[in-house]
Amino acid sequence: MANNNLFSDFEAVSSKQWKQQIQYELKGADYNETLVWESPEGIKVKPFYHNDETVINLEAIVLTKPFTIVQNIFVHDVKKSNTRALETLQRGAESVRFTLENDAVSIEELMQNLPTENVNYYFNLPFLSVELSNKINEFASKSKANIFIQNDPIGQLAKDGNWFENLEKDFEKLNTIASKTTVPFLTISSGIYQNAGANIVQQLAYTLAQANEYFNRLDLSVRAESRTVITIEVAVGTNYFFEIAKLRALRLLFNTLASEYNHNFDCHIIATPTKRNKTLYDYNVNMLRTTTECMSAILGGADAVANLAYDAIYHKDNEFGDRISRNQLLVLKHESYFDKVNNPADGAYYIETLTEQLAEKALELFKDIEKNGGLISQLIDGTIQRKINESAQKEQELFDSGKEVLLGTNKYPNKNDQMKNDLELYPFVKQNARKTLITPIIEKRLAEKLEQERLSQEQ
Repeated sequence: MANNNLFSDFEAVSSKQWKQQIQYELKGADYNETLVWESPEGIKVKPFYHNDETVINLEAIVLTKPFTIVQNIFVHDVKKSNTRALETLQRGAESVRFTLENDAVSIEELMQNLPTENVNYYFNLPFLSVELSNKINEFASKSKANIFIQNDPIGQLAKDGNWFENLEKDFEKLNTIASKTTVPFLTISSGIYQNAGANIVQQLAYTLAQANEYFNRLDLSVRAESRTVITIEVAVGTNYFFEIAKLRALRLLFNTLASEYNHNFDCHIIATPTKRNKTLYDYNVNMLRTTTECMSAILGGADAVANLAYDAIYHKDNEFGDRISRNQLLVLKHESYFDKVNNPADGAYYIETLTEQLAEKALELFKDIEKNGGLISQLIDGTIQRKINESAQKEQELFDSGKEVLLGTNKYPNKNDQMKNDLELYPFVKQNARKTLITPIIEKRLAEKLEQERLSQEQ
């Protein structure tokens, strides 16, 4: 018989008593200087958290569905992409994200024989097309498939430096798509902020500001009667507990913003490991990095996880890399049972405290952005890019000095590693001088400079 009073013989230990014992063990060393550290976001992290000094006022985060495993497929050849999608679904993928080259793709041919029950299909469109969006919507209605159309003109501006056409025409098209489709049609591509070096508070605030631009510029009244889903793409970094808290804070902030507009929106989060800490040399360590990042995404409440292949920065898409990245998620799901616990981070004092602090700091920065014209205005005047560059430079200095470690790259490198002959893709920032409306936000990995030096020294 279970003993409900298992710990009744032990006296409760207060936070004050814990601190006194810790101070004793430190033998005179200062508690705050020795054990309390400050994150890049300005959050002071304590060595322990206790319920007698933890006051959390956050609403409960309700997560009812387990995460799905997403396979990314770039559609160059429709028949090959269809075959690949079918194979990956048979091998464990549960959702497919197609990235289309143009609007001439036959949706019926691409989706031929693919299962439509219990599978999500994402159509990532690096262009705006009312006609193609209507075709996708018609197919979804006819086949009853679960389809998400991923349109993000602000994301296009941030990444490319230019709109698809211009602000007015882009939003005119997006409003037309909103009025003519019933499937989810909008995505906020926030991964670029993390991959470019923004800290977590900046990532959250910029994502919220991007959502606010859409709420202000789109006529969403036509969707008032249906439960609209807005997709948010997130890149997950290496700071395990902070990244769990980031996703939880993101959902809370989005729900708060949507409620201010009286919108009946769901936030559908797709998480992908960051590229920022991935390395060219000792590339197998990338599998360890992506595994912990996927774990953070799942525990933080991502609806879908698209893993990053260990060789993604220097190899073209290949079956082996895809299989390994998919199997990482299959192990987490079916052998580690990460999908069996509803909201596992709930009630953890450390994570709850981080969630609250990140949300508060992000909300403060968001309000400042809005007071100064909003995200688009600050992208045009270069404020957002400058702030990201400042954060990225601080992190780069930590890496260059060895204080931020990438194992096998700036610590314990294998000097015999040779990579020059294995590069199928150019793994560094590409220089492409051209005229743009704004300075684009540039994604850059921490190890790029060091790797370029090593490549130049290879025989």
